[in-house]
Amino acid sequence: MSAPFHADVADAPPPLRVAWLTASDGVRLRAAFWGNGAQPLVAICPGRTEMVEKYGPTVTDLTAQGFDVAVIDWRGQGLSDRLSDARLRGDVPDFADYQKDLWAYWGWLDSFSKQPRHILAHSMGGCIALRGLTGGLTAQSVAFSAPMWGLNLPAATMAAVAPLTALLRLAGQDSCEVLGAGEEFELWNFPFERNELTRDPARYAWAQNQLRTHPELRLGAPSMRWLAAALREMAALDALPSPGLPAICGLGTGDKIISQKAIRDRMAQWHNAKLTEYDSALHELLMERPVVRDDFLAQCIALFLSRG
Repeated sequence: MSAPFHADVADAPPPLRVAWLTASDGVRLRAAFWGNGAQPLVAICPGRTEMVEKYGPTVTDLTAQGFDVAVIDWRGQGLSDRLSDARLRGDVPDFADYQKDLWAYWGWLDSFSKQPRHILAHSMGGCIALRGLTGGLTAQSVAFSAPMWGLNLPAATMAAVAPLTALLRLAGQDSCEVLGAGEEFELWNFPFERNELTRDPARYAWAQNQLRTHPELRLGAPSMRWLAAALREMAALDALPSPGLPAICGLGTGDKIISQKAIRDRMAQWHNAKLTEYDSALHELLMERPVVRDDFLAQCIALFLSRG
C-alpha cells in the first residue's frame, strides 16, 4: 500500500515507491525507493529524529550517479508508528527493536532489487547498521557518517543512567523525557548560532522549514529508557569485531554529540576501512558546508562504485 511523501519539502525527484512496511512485531514503518530496481542500490539508514524527506538532496546526488536509493523511517520517527503517547518523544525500550525495522527494510528491498547493495548510515543509523552487519545482514560496502558508537557524555552521567532508569521503571515512568533535555532538541525552533549539527546556515534553515511545514515529521528529546538502551547497545557493539566488508567513515572534529574516540578506536582496527576527519565540521556531514559535504559524498560514491 502506498504511503505519503512530502515532495514539497524534499528537494528530490518523485520516488518510484513509497510503502508501508510491517516489522515482525506489527509496527508500521514507512520507506521510499528511487530507481528501477536494475541499478546498484544504496540503502540509507538515517539517524535519530530523521525521516525520508531529509535525505532528498542526498538521494538526488546518488541517483545522478546511477544508483537506486532507498530510505526508511525508523519506528518512532518520521511517519512510522510513534511508540509513545507523547509523539515528540523518541522512545524505544530496547535497540533490538530497531533490528526488526532493519530486517523489514531489507526484506522489502529484496522483493524487487537483486542488485549489489551498499549502506550509507548516519549517527544512530550507524549503530543500527553495525549491529545488523554483525548479525548476518549482507551488503557490499558501508559508509558511515558520524556513527553513534558512543555518546559524548560524562562518565558519571553514563554510569547513573541505568540505575536511574531502573528506578523510573519501577514507578512506570522510564518512558519520560531524558532528564535535563532542553530546547536544543527542538530543531524547528532552535537558533542556528547555537546548533551542534552543521555550520551551513542555508542547509540548517532548509531542515527547519521541513519541520515547520510538516509538524507531523517532528521529533524531540529521547526517553530515559531510549538512552539506557542506547548505552547498552553501544557497550555490546564495542565488544564485537568489525565485519569484513569495506568501509569508510566521516567524522567532524567539532562533533559534540557522539564519541569521537569510539569512532577512531573502531576504525583503527577495521580491516579495509578508511576514516576521514573534517576539521571543525559538526555532526551532520551530509548537511555541512559544501567543502565538507561534497568531499564526504564523493568518497561514499567512490566506495560504492568500487564494489559494484
